Amino acid sequence: MLRSVLEELALFLLPFLLFFGYLVLVGRNPLHRVHWDAQVFRLVLAGLAVVIASLVLTGLFSERHADGYVPAHMENGRLVPGRFR
Repeated sequence: MLRSVLEELALFLLPFLLFFGYLVLVGRNPLHRVHWDAQVFRLVLAGLAVVIASLVLTGLFSERHADGYVPAHMENGRLVPGRFR
């Protein structure tokens, strides 16, 4: 669960990192707020768009299991871990 949250956070921050790199390439100081003020709203929208697109694409193209999930259960006094059939 934590891995998926961190992956989505990284995807959200991707436009900010690209803009930071752009500012470095054009010779502007990326630590000055004046360069970021006009772009923050666009960067947030771009980050949200990337996250939503990744969630939709993951839902569309992720691996499907033909059978259902068998939860963990007890058999003959032993715990059998959950698995997909």
